Amino acid sequence: MRFAYHGSMCSPEFYIPLAKAAEEAGFHTFTFPDSICYPKEADSKYPYNDDGSREFLDNVPFLEPFTIVSALGAVTEKLHFSTSVYKLAPREPATVAKLLTSVAVLTNNRFHFGVGVSPWYEDFLVTGAQWKKRGKRMDEQIEILQGLMSGEYFSYDGEFYQLPAIKLCPVPSKPVPILVGGHSIPALKRAARLGDGWISAGVDVEETKELIGKLSAFRKEYGTENKPFDLQIISELAYSVDGVKQLEDLGTTECIIGFRNAYEHTGDDDDRTLEQMIGEINWFAEEVIHKTS
Repeated sequence: MRFAYHGSMCSPEFYIPLAKAAEEAGFHTFTFPDSICYPKEADSKYPYNDDGSREFLDNVPFLEPFTIVSALGAVTEKLHFSTSVYKLAPREPATVAKLLTSVAVLTNNRFHFGVGVSPWYEDFLVTGAQWKKRGKRMDEQIEILQGLMSGEYFSYDGEFYQLPAIKLCPVPSKPVPILVGGHSIPALKRAARLGDGWISAGVDVEETKELIGKLSAFRKEYGTENKPFDLQIISELAYSVDGVKQLEDLGTTECIIGFRNAYEHTGDDDDRTLEQMIGEINWFAEEVIHKTS
């Protein structure tokens, strides 16, 4: 079992010492969320908390993921990095591919890319992207990312995107795994058909089991069941040795550990000091990582 540390959108100046502490403690990955902006007024509802409220995101210090991963990659040697998740659908795929391949090269293949559609209409509004058919657009975006990571000339002629034959240089020595987030049926199908893995977003144990079961059925349907596939799971079970064993039995390959439910608190609520956060990392390493390795 691998473990990914989630800083829960902490103070930006904490990230370098936290990355060093996580690497020293035995975490495999440091994972980052993504946010384009916080609108003053919005009608969008957040799908992963009970009431759909978005206030927990107000005043939260989100750094651009590719930027912070590049910085942390320079001060670590073994620690991997991921996004959980990057809002791919509002972005332009060729530009994202350039960022993705660059950060993978700079970190020497220590990056895997978690992607999602984005539940916010406002993200599409401010980037000039189309809200309608966003899921189908994202399918094409993933195919473009995978094609451009080859380092060979690649062209694309889809319903939404057309690319002349182009190539990117440099590209990493092996393709970046793309993990798909989301709990809807289209998201699960997208992960099963196009992805190298799936990322959950903090649901209870029974729902996690149900979603993994559906995902397995879709992988069988698409003929991808024998393809290497990661399950990156957020679960309350991950904070004990017995719980980790249960998640492992479900097929989980990596547990996301955050020590704070970011869905229930705003950025103003997080008053943890750097020392307290490093203490959480070391406690988890002693009580779980070292006992499950």
